[in-house]
Amino acid sequence: MPDTKHLSYAEAVNAALRRALQQRPETLLFGEDVGTPGGVFGVTKGLRKQFGERVFDTPISEAAILGGAVGAAMLGRRPIAEIMWADFSLVALDQIVNQAANVRYVSRGSLSAPLTIRTQQGNAPGACAQHSQSLEALFAHVPGLQVCMPATHQDAYDLLLASIWCDDPVIVIENRTLYHAGKADVRLDGEVPPIGGAAVRRPGTDVTVVTWGAIQQQVLDVAERLATGGIRAEVIDARWIRPLDLTTVLASVRRTGRLVVVHEAHTIGGVGGEILAAVAEAGIPQRSAPVRVGTPPVRIPAAPALAAAVIPGRDAIAEAITQSVRS
Repeated sequence: MPDTKHLSYAEAVNAALRRALQQRPETLLFGEDVGTPGGVFGVTKGLRKQFGERVFDTPISEAAILGGAVGAAMLGRRPIAEIMWADFSLVALDQIVNQAANVRYVSRGSLSAPLTIRTQQGNAPGACAQHSQSLEALFAHVPGLQVCMPATHQDAYDLLLASIWCDDPVIVIENRTLYHAGKADVRLDGEVPPIGGAAVRRPGTDVTVVTWGAIQQQVLDVAERLATGGIRAEVIDARWIRPLDLTTVLASVRRTGRLVVVHEAHTIGGVGGEILAAVAEAGIPQRSAPVRVGTPPVRIPAAPALAAAVIPGRDAIAEAITQSVRS
């Protein structure tokens, strides 16, 4: 019988970390408050007690955390470093972009950096401008880095394991609004999947909707509502921002003839524009112009009401999909 448990998103992450620490003795888990306190969001609770000094707290220095992680990875360990907020990873861009991403290249393949960077991002009430940025496009731009954004409980488990098992640096971007937002069945004894690959969350024939991250649930809610009016939207969860699974996206757009991309990140310089460009370059005939739904290029306000005014919600998503199908 499969080993399946009813877990929250946070508990699924915890279970993946526990499995990695059990099965890979070279793994280390560290970051600010991840040890004795069990993480600021409770995600690493109990791991210090079970695995001792392999799980430890660090000073408040992202540069030190990731600099040490790169060195440990090069020397044969498999570190899992937590950066409490994705915004704070910007303090350590040199360690991520110039060091971790370059190890295999500058060593002519003789060294690698099997490093997993766990972090979380996105808007939450009162988060303010320095705790609410969506940075996946920034990291996806860097050769040598892999980037994923698990949006389901099972993916929180599977994609983290895939990242830890990978022999190159991977950035796993979670979302704090998902950590304790309900529970779902999670299979814990499956094979560790390879990195890459999108997931079709809802089949449809009228329009392709590509999304990722926490906003995916809103997209699925909208797709369910629009189905009652006869609009059948196919919802694709990109999941892996790099490597981006364009094969699945292009195949879907060829069938539906329409494309809507929905993301929480800013529209300027975002992954959504990359997807639209790939579809255009493929020369796929479309019944209507592609639509991109995202946050305009403004800082995220601290006031929840103001933040809700700039971040796309269900009404904006529904309008974009409806316009695409009926235009």
